[in-house]
Amino acid sequence: MNKKTVRDLDLKGKRVLMRVDFNVPMKNGAVSDDKRIRASLPTIEYVLQQGASLVLMSHLGRPKGGPDPEFSLQPAAEALSKLIGRPVRMAPDCVGPEVEALARGLAPGEVLMLENVRFHKEEEKNDPGFAAHLAALGEVYVNDAFGSAHRAHASTEGVARHLPAVSGFLMEQELEHLGKATQDPPHPYVAILGGAKISDKIAVIDNLLTQCDRLVIGGGMANTFLSAKGYDMADSLVEADAVATAKAILLRAGDQILLPVDAVIGDKFEESAQSQVVAIDKVPKGWRVMDIGPVSLQKFKQALAGAKLVVWNGPMGVFEFPKFAEGTFALARALAEIGATTVIGGGDSASAVKKAGVAKQMTHVSTGGGASLEFLEGKELPGVAALLER
Repeated sequence: MNKKTVRDLDLKGKRVLMRVDFNVPMKNGAVSDDKRIRASLPTIEYVLQQGASLVLMSHLGRPKGGPDPEFSLQPAAEALSKLIGRPVRMAPDCVGPEVEALARGLAPGEVLMLENVRFHKEEEKNDPGFAAHLAALGEVYVNDAFGSAHRAHASTEGVARHLPAVSGFLMEQELEHLGKATQDPPHPYVAILGGAKISDKIAVIDNLLTQCDRLVIGGGMANTFLSAKGYDMADSLVEADAVATAKAILLRAGDQILLPVDAVIGDKFEESAQSQVVAIDKVPKGWRVMDIGPVSLQKFKQALAGAKLVVWNGPMGVFEFPKFAEGTFALARALAEIGATTVIGGGDSASAVKKAGVAKQMTHVSTGGGASLEFLEGKELPGVAALLER
C-alpha cells in the first residue's frame, strides 16, 4: 500500500479527527450488531495509546435533511465506551462553536463522538465550507472508514484538503487485501460474482476478466447470462435490457466464465415457496431460479481447486430464505477449506460467510460492499486518493 498510515505520524499531544464507519444496525435505540465498531478498535486504541485525544465522526443511515433522533450516533458512542472501557462524550452536533469548544477542551486519552454528519446536507455535497468546519476540530485526519471511501463527501474527502491525512489500520488492511486482487494477483486466480443484477457489476466483470483465470457467476445475475445463451428462464429475475451486454461479455470471455448448469427453483419469491431441483434448460413456466443446484456447486468447487487467490462478491441465491441458502453456504464452507487467499467483498457476501460460520477462516472479509465493488472495478476511491502518499 502506497499511502501513509497512522503509524507514520507523531500523535503525542495531538487532537486526531478520525472518520469511522459506525453506520451500524440499531434496535430499540441500541446497537444490535457492533461488528463495524469493533473493526475500528485497533486504530482507536493505538491513537489513544500514543497520547492523543480523539474526535470521531461517522454517518448513520439516510436521515432526510436535518437532525433526527432515530439516526443519532448516541447509541454507537455508548457501545464504543463499553468496548474501550472509558467515557465517550457525545457532541450535540458535528460542527459549530459548542462542538469546537468541546474538541479543543479534550485532554490526551479523551474521546468525543460527533453527531451524524449527514444531519447536514453539505456533507454529501462535499461542501468546502462544511469540510473546513469539520477539519477545525482536529490537527491530524485519519480515515478508517473503508465502507465510505468510494464517496467524495466532506468527512471522507473534503477534510483531507485541510489536514495531514493518513489511513487507519482497517483501511490499510482493506487496501492491502483488495489491492492483492487488482494489482499483480497470484495465479490461479478465481473470482466469484453473485447477487441480483449484472447492471451494477458490468465494470467489475470487465476488469476481473483481464485479471482472473476463471470467473464463476451465480445468483440472480447468472439468469441474465443464461438468458443471453438462449435459455428460457421462466419467471426468474432477468434484466432484459442487459441481455445484449451479457451476450457480448460471453462472446469475449468464452470458457473463462462458468455459469450454473442446474438450479433450485421456487414457485414464488417467498420463504414458503415449493422448491425442486432442475437442469437449467428445464425451468417450468411460473417457476423461478432461487439458488444454484448441486451439480453447479460441484462444478464451482472444481473451479476452485488449486486456486491461490479467490475473491467473492455476491451470494449464489436468495440465502435469506433457508430453503434457498445451501448453494451460498456450501460455497462459503468450500472456500474455508481450500487453502487459498480468500477475499470476501462486503455486504451480502460478508453476511453469508458469517451465517455459514466460516468468517474467521477467510483471509479477509471486507467491511465495505459498494467500496469493495468499485475497488474491484479498478477505480481509485476518493477517500483513498485524498490520503498522503508514502
